[in-house]
Amino acid sequence: MLLIHCPYCNKKRPEVEFAYAGEAHIERPNGINQLTMTDEEWSNFMFIRNNIRGEHAERWWHNSGCNMFFNAIRNTQTDKFIMTYKMGENLPTEKQIKAAKK
Repeated sequence: MLLIHCPYCNKKRPEVEFAYAGEAHIERPNGINQLTMTDEEWSNFMFIRNNIRGEHAERWWHNSGCNMFFNAIRNTQTDKFIMTYKMGENLPTEKQIKAAKK
């Protein structure tokens, strides 16, 4: 069974306690009012995501634990979680990710 580290509980818990919540660090288009966006612009914002093969920043939800959302760097090829970090924290640098792999 895959164990995932929750940065809020500070424990590794079974994957069944978590739910994938999409790509991390997605921001609304800057300076664009949602009401004035075209259908295509809104659709792109809502649904178009990077489909990265390899290390990828994702959002996860500890739905059967502390009920908090957090971010993770996960390798989509190996399904290995490299690191997790709290919401609101910046995307880790390549140096931080490399250090977490050790």
